[in-house]
Order: sequence, then C-alpha cells, then structure tokens
Amino acid sequence: MAALPPTLLHEKALAAYGGHRFIGAADEVGRGPLAGPVSVGYVVIDPSAVEELPRVRDSKLLSDTIRHELVPLIKSWATAWGVGHASAAEIDALGLVPALRLAGLRATSAAHRTQMADAVLLDGNLDWLSSTVQPTLLESAMPGFGDPQDIDGLQIPVQTLIKGDLLAVSIAAASILAKVERDDLMDGYDRQYPAYGWMKNKGYGTAAHRAGIIEHGASEYHRKTWQLIPKAPGTTRKEKGEGRTP
Repeated sequence: MAALPPTLLHEKALAAYGGHRFIGAADEVGRGPLAGPVSVGYVVIDPSAVEELPRVRDSKLLSDTIRHELVPLIKSWATAWGVGHASAAEIDALGLVPALRLAGLRATSAAHRTQMADAVLLDGNLDWLSSTVQPTLLESAMPGFGDPQDIDGLQIPVQTLIKGDLLAVSIAAASILAKVERDDLMDGYDRQYPAYGWMKNKGYGTAAHRAGIIEHGASEYHRKTWQLIPKAPGTTRKEKGEGRTP
C-alpha cells in the first residue's frame, strides 16, 4: 500500500498551540556517505496561507527528474527557503553532529534574511539544530548578536518529528531542496574525479566507490576520518590507523 501524502497538520498544530505564525522546516541528507558534504534543506511557511503540495513526498521516494521539477514549485510555495552544506573537511574537523548544525545554520540564515521563522519542525528524533550554549543577558543585548557565525545553534524553538519527511509536507519539501543540491554537487565532483562513480553512488560506500579509493586513494572530497576501506579480517582500528565510522 502506498504511503499517504504528507500534510500540513503538524505545521498547523505547531502554529496553533505555540502561538506562532511562520513555521520553519528542516531536513538533512548526506549523513552516511564516505564523500561529499552533509546538506540541510529549509523552508519557512505560513501554514494558514498555503495549500498542500500534492506531488511533494520524502525525497527518497521520488525520481531525480521529479525532484528537479518540484524545486521551483517549492521555492515559489515557501515564504523563504535555504540550503546549507558542511564540507567533508568540516565534518572531519568538527564531527558529524556539529557539522550538521553548521549546515543547518547556513540554510536557516539564508532563509531568515527573507523571513524569520517563529519555530521549526525538524525531521528525526535528535535536535542537532538548536543552540547548545544559551546566550547570557549581556550577550543577547549586544549589537549584531544572532549572526550564525557568533552562536552555537539556532535560537528559536525546535520541535523534532520522527518520520517528519513522510508526515509533514514542509519537511518533505526541505528534503527535496537538500537532496537536489547535494546530488548536483556530487555530479560536479564526479566530473573532477570520475574514478569513484559519484554520478551514480552520490558518495555512498558502494563496492565500486571503495574500489576507486583502493586504486586512487582518497580525494579532497572524502571524509578522511571515516573508514573508507573495509578492515582486513583480524586487524584492529588502531593497526589500520582508521578514524570514526559513519
């Protein structure tokens, strides 16, 4: 049985019960690949002023052609939108969750230049977008405070929603924006480094991708702290000199 289309029920509920008008929605792609950025898509909507988008689904359920067709529709539907990326080098330097937050701040910052959200729906059960350090009263009064470069996360309420990309149309829309931009980036990287097959695998650890790493070594777009090549039987991580795994 086909999954029911996502709706605006969760966006309207957050707006009604929280006393909010503009609701943001965020989703990420690219947590698991061996190469390329982690990317966050973000939209801001007024749930009382928009209709549902019948063709919009979780990006993983749509073909590449349909995703690209939907991008201009989503951008005109949303009050504001943004996509942010954190590079492989930033993932290596910061770790995955802080890199997700960095990409999310880049996405929200781009959208909030047009329209600030009052609260955000975030796909999943982990709030990687909110601030982990609350500002002091003095800091919050400082001119320019709120610039994403100066804070440790988003400073507005964030509500997580498990399977949000299947349930909330705004999160599904954000997932499409993120997926299209990231896939297009990986296609461009493939033209620089065709040995890894990124046009097909988008940086995920397929057999062909790992074979390319074995033959050619890691590129500038690989997450070098990750286990790029499977360990030989009987070896330990220390012996191989490997870092964290996805």
